[in-house]
Amino acid sequence: MSRDLILVSLSLFTWGIGEGAFISFQPLYLQSMGADPLRIGAILGGYGIASTLAHIPAGYLADRIGRRPLMWAAWLMCLLATCIMALSPNLPVFVAGMLLYGMTMFVIAPLSSYVTAARGKWSVARALTLISATYNLGAILGPNLGGAIGNSFGYRTIFFVSACIFVISTLTILLIRPQPVENPQAEEKSNHLFKNRRYLIFVGIYFLAVFSMYLPQPLSPNYLQNQCGLSLVQIGQLYSVSSLGIVISNLILGHLDVRLGYLLGQVGVGGFALLLWHGNGLLWYVPAYLLMGGFRTTRSLATAYIRSMVSGPNMGLAYGLAETIAAIATIIAPPLAGYLYQNEPSQMYGFSAALIAFSLSVSLVFTLVQYKPRLLPRCFQQVKLPKQAQEGLGDEPRL
Repeated sequence: MSRDLILVSLSLFTWGIGEGAFISFQPLYLQSMGADPLRIGAILGGYGIASTLAHIPAGYLADRIGRRPLMWAAWLMCLLATCIMALSPNLPVFVAGMLLYGMTMFVIAPLSSYVTAARGKWSVARALTLISATYNLGAILGPNLGGAIGNSFGYRTIFFVSACIFVISTLTILLIRPQPVENPQAEEKSNHLFKNRRYLIFVGIYFLAVFSMYLPQPLSPNYLQNQCGLSLVQIGQLYSVSSLGIVISNLILGHLDVRLGYLLGQVGVGGFALLLWHGNGLLWYVPAYLLMGGFRTTRSLATAYIRSMVSGPNMGLAYGLAETIAAIATIIAPPLAGYLYQNEPSQMYGFSAALIAFSLSVSLVFTLVQYKPRLLPRCFQQVKLPKQAQEGLGDEPRL
């Protein structure tokens, strides 16, 4: 594990603690500042849009001016936004801090590009899932810390503590080394990213996968409380289980071939939907939320998969476009979930499970068509890949 990868992992671990401490309590703090449910929904929608808009420009700039400057900018912006939220005297200022914090999500494409280049002998999938796991380890600890602080000192104190944690995270990320900017060769300039048919097809498949997996998640707390009778404490515990599931899923699937892990992550979320659909009681819901961790893992592995399809000079833009597509899926899925929930609450899980099955089928066909195994039963055997694909997939076992 390289020095820079260790520093990124430590910084993300502390970021996970700081963000986890307040992110779950933001709606409650908005309510305490006088926002009604309609305004809270509109604010959170604006937060989602702010998180979405910056991915493509950030990915493009990462390819042109370097990844480290954008990562530093994101960490410093995160610290500034948290300080604004902590010091806000009223709701509009707090919302401004929230929206600024949402824009820090532009870091995903530069960060993924940086980790891809800094992975050393590791595969792209293993490196990306490791840093996701370190962030989510922090996210397991954060909600417990935030809850304890909020109960003792009030919501506002949570943001002051998070800001202090972000200082540590920022000082750590400032120690990473720069990476050279890759200049595209003449043939790469002529083969622009938006002419890359394989990449564009996969981005469409990725949209379907994210949409189908995310569909039942936003209204699951409502379902667990209203239809299943769980308390807020029990629901909070299930989300801690979910963060643990992300860590476990990353560590297991990140060591597999990226294509196999991408498929298995979707299978896990399909299991989540089925267990919530037909399960009854915590004995069903705990394993369901462990399996839900496959959602985050699938997104990390999709990024690793994309690396095998694009050239180095286009890597940041490719990652940024994929993150934008995934973010759009997470914006438009909740309204459909709300419609299904209103008609029949459990219906959203059945619809999601069916859609995930379809997405899996499409993903499997894409894999088989791209790598052309001779016989379907041998589809998980070693396949000779193009040189560019071998660079992206690393030295892990092939399908």
